[in-house]
Amino acid sequence: MKICVLGAGAWGTALAINAAGRHQPRLWARDAGQLAAMQSQRENRRYLPGVALPRELQLAGGSAREAAAGADLVIVATPMAALREQLDALRDLAAPLAWLSKGVEQARAGAPEPGLLAHEVQAQVAPALKAGVLSGPSFAQEVASGQPTALVAASAHEQVRAALVEAFHGPSLRVYANDDIVGVEIGGAVKNVLAIATGLADGLSLGLNARAALVTRGLAEMTRLGLALGARAETFMGLSGLGDLVLTATGDLSRNRKVGLLLAQGLSLAQAVDSLGHVAEGVYCARTVEQRALRLGVDMPITRCVVALLDGQLRPVDAVAELMGREPGVETP
Repeated sequence: MKICVLGAGAWGTALAINAAGRHQPRLWARDAGQLAAMQSQRENRRYLPGVALPRELQLAGGSAREAAAGADLVIVATPMAALREQLDALRDLAAPLAWLSKGVEQARAGAPEPGLLAHEVQAQVAPALKAGVLSGPSFAQEVASGQPTALVAASAHEQVRAALVEAFHGPSLRVYANDDIVGVEIGGAVKNVLAIATGLADGLSLGLNARAALVTRGLAEMTRLGLALGARAETFMGLSGLGDLVLTATGDLSRNRKVGLLLAQGLSLAQAVDSLGHVAEGVYCARTVEQRALRLGVDMPITRCVVALLDGQLRPVDAVAELMGREPGVETP
């Protein structure tokens, strides 16, 4: 199977490495300098240092459209901010396509919605594509190293789900199919926001009880928003909901959790983000998640506090006090 991965960040590189040996993967890099370095070093030292690139993995530059030509499956491995551009360039692609982006697009001037999920972007710019998302609890370093991982392939098209399973299901990677793309994308976006809150709590040494409460009530927030957008409740008890939330909120490799930890230490948001060297999607989509929730009448108090914290309207200790000072309520999803 010929697989083209567009985007040589950590996650795109990890998936391409994982597919090498069983398939014919091609990894495309936008940056010519990064491409030259990977070709000479056979390693992606910028985003995935210490992991050798298999000899079967082909590296490519030029245009994304040229790199994707002849592929049986195309994977768009870019941050959410670059997804629209890539989908527009590939709008006439005949092969199945899936993105790895987890987040919500920033609001566009004049748009009816404050921000779109990836499948909504695709419906706007490339409606003819047979497309979907590959998501779930996964750190790139572990996937590249062949450690056991389970993902979910979500699409309205059976052809896309089947292609993703064929491409990546193997000895160290299980891929489960799901047709609830709304639920899978909401899980992938909102868990990043909630991981900032959990990192903040851990950074303030609030204890394991507080962490468990944030994860559990965060899952309830995620589910409420998903149901309002037409997702199925059971999706949030699966890999892209509970699974990805637990990993991102508690795993030491989580960039979004790291943002919360750094804010708790007194760093500014700019300092925290600059120290990562990678994109932390929760920082960029928190406000948009809150705006969509408000428009739908969905209560998301943890998300609301994260937005106020990121905007500098709340100090870390005040964010905790606001959550704990809410009126008593009945536990509902």
